[in-house]
Amino acid sequence: MQAKTPSDSRTIMTDIVLPGETNILKNLFGGELLARMDRAASIAAGRHCGGITVTAAVNHVAFSQAVPLGSVVTLEAAVSRAFSSSMEVYIDVWIESRFSGKRSKVNEGIYTFVSLDEIGKPTPVPPLEPETVLEKERFNAALRRKQLSLVLAGKMKPTDANELRALFMDENE
Repeated sequence: MQAKTPSDSRTIMTDIVLPGETNILKNLFGGELLARMDRAASIAAGRHCGGITVTAAVNHVAFSQAVPLGSVVTLEAAVSRAFSSSMEVYIDVWIESRFSGKRSKVNEGIYTFVSLDEIGKPTPVPPLEPETVLEKERFNAALRRKQLSLVLAGKMKPTDANELRALFMDENE
């Protein structure tokens, strides 16, 4: 299976925040943002594996800043790491100033998707080759996040989580 790069899966979605999508404070509902992130991440995962994908987990979401009514919101999603049949997808959320057009990052999320065949059985995904410094950082961190998740679920012994352990070990030990 030929390796792909994060840019092969890059998905950019831009939309405006409308009144029916906001809470009493006139900010985008968190659930609405999660749904938008899920759709962008799903497209990115599908582009990477070339098939059917399902959301397996929402690993992390940071609601760092409110997204006000009328904001132009852009979501950028790309596969950050591919495992045997799963993919981690990183999503950055940006808003544009209504006055200056300047973009600022307001939120981010990390979702996990699984590639499935026509009968719903997990299927292998292509490996990922990161290219930029940021892509390499996200790629390396994805393995630590997966190991932490497996340890917490009791599916991996902490002593076997080598990349995760390396964060806490002194290099001279």
